[in-house]
Amino acid sequence: MKTIVVTGACGYIGKHVVDALLNRGARVVALDLNEGAKKPGITWVTGNLLDAEFDASVLEEFKPDACLHLAWRNGFNHNAETHMLDLSGHYRFLCKMVGLDIKQIAVMGSMHEVGYWEGPISEETPCNPVSLYGIAKDALRRAFFARVKNEDIIAQWLRGYYIYGDDIASQSIFGKILRADAEGQKTFPFTSGKNKYDFIKVSELGDQIASCLLQDSVQGIINCCSGSPLSLGEAVEGFIAENGLNIKLEYGKFPDRPYDSPGVWGDASKINQIMGA
Repeated sequence: MKTIVVTGACGYIGKHVVDALLNRGARVVALDLNEGAKKPGITWVTGNLLDAEFDASVLEEFKPDACLHLAWRNGFNHNAETHMLDLSGHYRFLCKMVGLDIKQIAVMGSMHEVGYWEGPISEETPCNPVSLYGIAKDALRRAFFARVKNEDIIAQWLRGYYIYGDDIASQSIFGKILRADAEGQKTFPFTSGKNKYDFIKVSELGDQIASCLLQDSVQGIINCCSGSPLSLGEAVEGFIAENGLNIKLEYGKFPDRPYDSPGVWGDASKINQIMGA
């Protein structure tokens, strides 16, 4: 079974990916700023991978078969300046992984690389991102594939969509509603709720990402998604009912974001092939 380096292993997505990999018998070398939970099959390495002085050779002793790069700051704040300021650090780290002769490298992407688009997103969909988050992810994807083009490397770009679950710890709309309800708020200011997105539970996303890493026949851009659009209003109303919350949405209090499509979702062809394998 593979030994996989996972960056951002303590993060919102990372914790679920690590569990999914361990459940499948993989060995995990978890890289983060601080150590997380100690479990059989996991070894923790601490360090700031974005630092130019980060010594990637500390990973060599584990003889990793693959690297999954999840680490990213301020993912829920789409116009945080850190997205652009950290970009060279992410690229430098991936170059170090190539230098360690790791034969499979996967990087977490985002549908926000695409920018405004209506309908399903495939790997051929043109990208025109409009947020700093999307711009940085798009630039890293282009640079990553250019860097490994002539290398004997299985390169995977795992494009994420609208993630929920484990919500009390997240900065998503679902986490915000949970906290508002806990504080006794009876209403929650909302958009029109009409936009349709591809929602996926973080635990299911963790399973999909782990499955991508534990196979090597499907490469390139892989949409980690449900493949089915659902309106934001339906998703949140369902979440409120499922969790028995005593809070109502105030539709129209906030405008819809100008860079959000009325309907966008992932083409699930590749992930369905992987999950069905």
